[in-house]
Amino acid sequence: MLEAGADKLTFQSPELWLYMLGLSTLLGIAFRREKKKFIPLSDELYSKSVVIDHVQSGVAWVRADGAVRSVNESLATMLLFAPRELNGRTWYDLFEASDRAILEEAYTKMLLMGKISVSARGNRADGTHAYLNVLLVAVHDHKSRLVGHYCMLADHTRERLLEQQLDARSQTPRASSM
Repeated sequence: MLEAGADKLTFQSPELWLYMLGLSTLLGIAFRREKKKFIPLSDELYSKSVVIDHVQSGVAWVRADGAVRSVNESLATMLLFAPRELNGRTWYDLFEASDRAILEEAYTKMLLMGKISVSARGNRADGTHAYLNVLLVAVHDHKSRLVGHYCMLADHTRERLLEQQLDARSQTPRASSM
C-alpha cells in the first residue's frame, strides 16, 4: 500500500475517498441533466413520425438532392405502390411527366416562400393517374440551409371524375317531351 506523505494521497486516505465520492456525484448529476435534455426531443420526434405515418393524406420526405427518403402508408396506397418502392426515386417521378414544368415552378416558389400548393397528376403503379393537390413545404436546418422538403398529397380523383361526369351530362342535349 501507498503511505500518506506530505504531498501524496493513499488509497486508504479519507481525503481521496471524499474527493472520489464528490466527483462521482457531480458526474452523475451532470449525466442525468444531459439525459433529460434529450428525452423530450426524442419523444417529440417520435410523436411527429407517428402523426405523419397515420395522417390521411400522403406525405413524402424528400432530401435536398430531390430523392424521396420516406413516404407514409397513405401516399403509397394512393399511388398503388408499396412504401419501399418509392424510396430513392426522384420526387418528380411521382407525377405525370407533362406536369413537370408546373412542379418545377412550384418548387422554385417554395424555396422563396417556404410553402406552395399546386395541382398535378400523380402516376399510379397500374398506369392510371390520380388528380392530386400538392403542398410543398421547405425544411431548413439551424444555419438556414435547405435539407429537404415535405411533399404532401391529397387525392381529388373521385371529385374530378364526378365533375367530368356532371359536365358531360350538362353538355348532352336533353330530348324534350311533347
